[in-house]
Amino acid sequence: MLVLFCLLHRFFPDSIPFDYRVVLSAVIGCVIAAVNFFLMAVTVQKIAELGAAEGASRIVPAKTDVPAEDGGDSGEDSEEDQVVVDPAVSDKSHEMMKASYRTRTLMQLVWAVLAFALPWTNGAAGLIPLFIPSLLIKFRGIVGNK
Repeated sequence: MLVLFCLLHRFFPDSIPFDYRVVLSAVIGCVIAAVNFFLMAVTVQKIAELGAAEGASRIVPAKTDVPAEDGGDSGEDSEEDQVVVDPAVSDKSHEMMKASYRTRTLMQLVWAVLAFALPWTNGAAGLIPLFIPSLLIKFRGIVGNK
């Protein structure tokens, strides 16, 4: 992004600034984006630990219509096994994720307002880094893991 700002500044020096404000805003924006991703990972880890600690999920064999030779279940693991999650833990996990999402979104919104409002920041340079992780994840999903 900084290289792009520098190149655009060379061609349009009156329209596109490239000074300390752009660099400072980009660095702070990158830090905010990294903190957002880190906090999301911490929340997901806490939710996973919550489920593991409380034995919240278990694998239950799916019911099949095909009887075994002895008239009962064959005892083999089916590819159709289902994971059953305790509803109380599921609700708590959902609430934890929603609270994390609200907090992280509020943090990004506060930074976006500050990036445009403060005289020593550049709004565009502060806002663009917030979108880069999301765009890269979406691009990776489109292209696929190879």
